[in-house]
Amino acid sequence: MSETYPALDVIAVGAHPDDVEIACGGTLARLVQQGYQVGIVDLTDGEPTPRSPGPEVRLAEADAAARTLGVAARVVLNLPNRRLFDTFEARVALAREFRKYRPRIVIGFGDKTPMASPDHWQAMQITDAAVFYARLSKWDEYFDALPVHTISAQLYFRLALEPMALLGHSSHFTVDISDTLETKLAAVACYQTQFPPARAHVLDRIRGAAMLAGSAAGFAAGEMFVSVRPVGTRDLVQHVLDRPAG
Repeated sequence: MSETYPALDVIAVGAHPDDVEIACGGTLARLVQQGYQVGIVDLTDGEPTPRSPGPEVRLAEADAAARTLGVAARVVLNLPNRRLFDTFEARVALAREFRKYRPRIVIGFGDKTPMASPDHWQAMQITDAAVFYARLSKWDEYFDALPVHTISAQLYFRLALEPMALLGHSSHFTVDISDTLETKLAAVACYQTQFPPARAHVLDRIRGAAMLAGSAAGFAAGEMFVSVRPVGTRDLVQHVLDRPAG
């Protein structure tokens, strides 16, 4: 059954449409440029939301953003916005998508976002559990006989407007998005209900955050991630010098 879905190299998980674009849209666009198969899973449709007339508009915006990034698949789960909780049912719903699309890497929220949606923290816990659930055998009754799938690596992102570092983690690294920053911003701008002209300053802040993250690593723009396990290398020289001179 899983063979009917394309195998993806990377899946990024957000609580709402636009989370992933803001957090790591530049990285996803770069991965697509590099020939990788990339997908997005939104746990909710983000509705209701103050400036949107309804879920069909938000979903159309999400489709436009996915096309802008060039991702191979986007799935919006039917979990409740504003009332998203780390439940068994939510964990299984996301784990089913992992079993269908068989990603090698999963990227998701890595911390709370104070004074922003509490759905983000719940999304982190749901994603952590779903990565584990995806590989558990003898559970066919919950997964419609989808075969088990082991995800090779899990990464955490931060929203572009949150603090630079994710506390409690040592394996921070930055992806160069110098060539895809404009694609990232174009994808975010697809959400016209969330970022109308009166909120154009938010796009400026996202640009500034990418430039700040990139400059620390010697790039014109970047996005920062954390690996849940220490990052290793078999080539120290290539690993350390794979960036422009600062």
